[in-house]
Amino acid sequence: MGFHTEQQDTSAPGWQRLLELVDEAASDGREEFRPLTELSAEERRQVVTLPPSIATLTAVKHLVLYGSNLVRIPPEIGAMSSLEEFTPYTSYRLHWFPYEITRCPKLTRSTVSTRALFGNYKLRPPFPRLQPFRDSVAELDPAHLEPRRWGATAVHSCSVCDLPIEQRGLHQVWISIRVATDVLPLLVNACSSECVNALPNGARDHIASPHQGGRVDQPASDWD
Repeated sequence: MGFHTEQQDTSAPGWQRLLELVDEAASDGREEFRPLTELSAEERRQVVTLPPSIATLTAVKHLVLYGSNLVRIPPEIGAMSSLEEFTPYTSYRLHWFPYEITRCPKLTRSTVSTRALFGNYKLRPPFPRLQPFRDSVAELDPAHLEPRRWGATAVHSCSVCDLPIEQRGLHQVWISIRVATDVLPLLVNACSSECVNALPNGARDHIASPHQGGRVDQPASDWD
């Protein structure tokens, strides 16, 4: 099991239209945002992530990404301070989410296709093996990462303390915890072992502590 390797084509019409829709939603202060309904089928296929500008959607209470082609959600979702409900249902290529989603203080409802998730309790698919901890990113360009190796295309700040990664290190771990209605596998991009140690325990019936994926024991599946 590995990460999706696609990188977003920022010249694609679907991406350009999505940028416009985010700007419009931020300007008019709408509380529900369904961007994909305003894209053609071809444009939807061109979008594999959301833009960092979703951080400006501070009035949005419900984010709907039904049936998307997304393979990753950017950490900027954590800035959507009014978000109460998250609906990426039938987005079958979304296997994990950024730890920063836990920063949404009002998020209480979600509808996720859980059987597509790494480590889900029904099927227990394995987690991708993460890269070894780095106490320095001096030899790494965290603004331009290979998603095949790192999951993300860029890491700018620590998922836990929010300090700049460029000044610290990069310690990636997985943790499965309850977010709103569902237990989600979250990718943590921590700046230090101290931040990793500050993470909560895993959800009941999931791996109990942060881990790096690969050959790690999981509880038995719930598949009948």
